[in-house]
Amino acid sequence: MALPHQRTPTTKVGDRHRVSIHFSLQVDEQPLTLDSLRYTNRFGERYALSSLAFYVSNVRLLRGEQAAYAIPQDSSYFLIRAADRPSQTLSLPQVPPGTYTGVEFIVGVDSLRSVSDISHRTGVLDPTEVTEEDGAMYWEWNSGYIFLKMEGYSPQAPLDPSGRRSFQYHIGGFGGYDEPGLNNLKRVRVLFPRALTVGKGAVPQVNLAVNLNQVFDGPNPIRLSRTPSIMFSPASKQVADNYATMFSLQSIQNQ
Repeated sequence: MALPHQRTPTTKVGDRHRVSIHFSLQVDEQPLTLDSLRYTNRFGERYALSSLAFYVSNVRLLRGEQAAYAIPQDSSYFLIRAADRPSQTLSLPQVPPGTYTGVEFIVGVDSLRSVSDISHRTGVLDPTEVTEEDGAMYWEWNSGYIFLKMEGYSPQAPLDPSGRRSFQYHIGGFGGYDEPGLNNLKRVRVLFPRALTVGKGAVPQVNLAVNLNQVFDGPNPIRLSRTPSIMFSPASKQVADNYATMFSLQSIQNQ
């Protein structure tokens, strides 16, 4: 995942610091409230979200156009859940002091980690940790992670078999390890208008806004009335292209 000519600073571990990244879950600048029928997409379709979760991995802090510091990979997998507020703030360890000009990460779990031995997939990557009923982010039938899971209901969605007007988007697919396949891994880069300074006292924080309406209103507009369910299919690429656009810089706190 490294850029060509990337240099990793050679500071001692004891001289390194923590950096926080907070993901502010929103819908068009409104704070996300689960199970609240208050949101509207570009087609005027009203909806509520009942659950939302997505993976962030392979985080890198940028130092200009060519250089970057990659967070140690074993410490670089995070699962953001709307129902779990602490999960929405990432703590990045062992960051060398200096100034940083942006952040880059992948939405999803890369192919190498997805197919690695279970002993290397602990914490939020442990596929046995959470059952499907509790909101698991792993397809046992497909042996792969769900990169983004969004579920909810809308008056405009068609009735499902249970009689509810629900919708669900479970998006995954890492491209295949041995042969090509559906690839919905998305690399996101957010540049800072002013530098993030690491190494001066308290923990600096990057605040990112996450506009969830982009899942519907991104480059590939989606109508809930027509497409209430997308899973592991070619149509999932449209959703992945959309959610790659939902991140933007809110503020930087050089504490």
